[in-house]
Amino acid sequence: MSSLEVLEPIFRFIPEVKSPVHREDFNEKLKWTALVLVVYFILTLIPLYGLAPGAIDNLAQLRAVMAGSFGSILTLGIGPIVTASIVLQLLVGSNLLDLDLSSHKDKSHFQATQKVLSIVFTIFEASVLVFTGNLTPIDGSYTLILVAQLVVGALVIIYLDEVVSKWGFGSGIGLFIAAGVCQAIIVGSFSILSGTDGLLAGIIPKFIQLATTGVYDFTILIPLFATIVVFLVVLYGEAMRVEIPISHGSVRGHGRIRGSVGKYPLKFVYSSNMPVILTSALLVNVTLFANLFQKVGVPIFGHIQNGKPIDGIAWALSTPKWYMFVTEPLHVLIYAIFFIACCMLFSYLWVEISGLNAKKISEQLYNSGIQIPGFRSSKRQLYKILKKYIPALTIISGIYVGLIAFLADLTGALGGGTGVLLTVGIIHKLYEEMAEEQLMSANPILRKVLGGD
Repeated sequence: MSSLEVLEPIFRFIPEVKSPVHREDFNEKLKWTALVLVVYFILTLIPLYGLAPGAIDNLAQLRAVMAGSFGSILTLGIGPIVTASIVLQLLVGSNLLDLDLSSHKDKSHFQATQKVLSIVFTIFEASVLVFTGNLTPIDGSYTLILVAQLVVGALVIIYLDEVVSKWGFGSGIGLFIAAGVCQAIIVGSFSILSGTDGLLAGIIPKFIQLATTGVYDFTILIPLFATIVVFLVVLYGEAMRVEIPISHGSVRGHGRIRGSVGKYPLKFVYSSNMPVILTSALLVNVTLFANLFQKVGVPIFGHIQNGKPIDGIAWALSTPKWYMFVTEPLHVLIYAIFFIACCMLFSYLWVEISGLNAKKISEQLYNSGIQIPGFRSSKRQLYKILKKYIPALTIISGIYVGLIAFLADLTGALGGGTGVLLTVGIIHKLYEEMAEEQLMSANPILRKVLGGD
């Protein structure tokens, strides 16, 4: 019996997006993905009714990662979804929830519970932002109206994510992050609107504007160059593979199998970029709780002043800038250690929960008739070989994405260094999925061979 079966009465009251009855073709998936993306951008343009002017975004540095648009009904972005995922991963990883996610029923319960928790965290985070003064209403009569708008916006995001996951390409979470970061990069590079300093807001127009007056300030271009460097480094990491020789035969027994020989690729960034998303969401919640406890007069997470942490845990875990290596080296060190350590932890939990560990992969390969050349056909032997690589890749990839995200954030890259890192991985994965779907749509026989409907 699943430990979540007691929640089944609640699950029945939660609406869900039905999966397609038949497998969709490439154009159908593309249509749904594009439609959701358009709806997302429209929602970011809808301002919060009753919000007082001059509100300060305490989470500006992580806004792109959370796919939110401050001051709109999508201010919360994907924060509640990711926070719910963190809680469930920690519960499953610590065995407080006894779930076998290879079981369809347990996996269904896990996903339903994540949706319920997402709704709970939506209400919680919306209330914290409004009642702690992060989103100040024009007057007290607009308080509940603001909370309601935030909740509605976050609920729409939850269901748009489900639509993309079931009817489109990739996931809504990844799509919204990539969309927000790409928008930030384009606007930050080319905007011709006036900035706060009286010059043009975009980096390139501002540089040209100053150059026409005889001032060549190349430091203005640093965020743009940093964005390009992060893009290339992450793309290189995405292309790296560890290849294990394999063979496939039609006969399985105690002897060796003769058949076709190939290589099984293990991505260097094995846990993908999910650890960075989860770590960023954790940092968002630290700031939220700092605001909450300061409001009730128990600032155990530190004090927030003018939208910025000034001491305590919230200060130590706020995103530093490159010049803080000199001015606040302890802050930079604490943040780096915490960020990378969390990425390692979430990398391990993600691989275990998503069924990418050595045990699950060895079972899948064995059931497909795969073996390692030179060894007997054995599930145990496959597991022993994969165990040499997968746990190490899990930890190393967690450290790698954590370190890249940390260093990228220090540079002030457009869209946030973490945002650029995530976007490159998301777009790369989306491209691979679309290319595979297009290939199978053009070759129905290939779809049947690969087990498609």
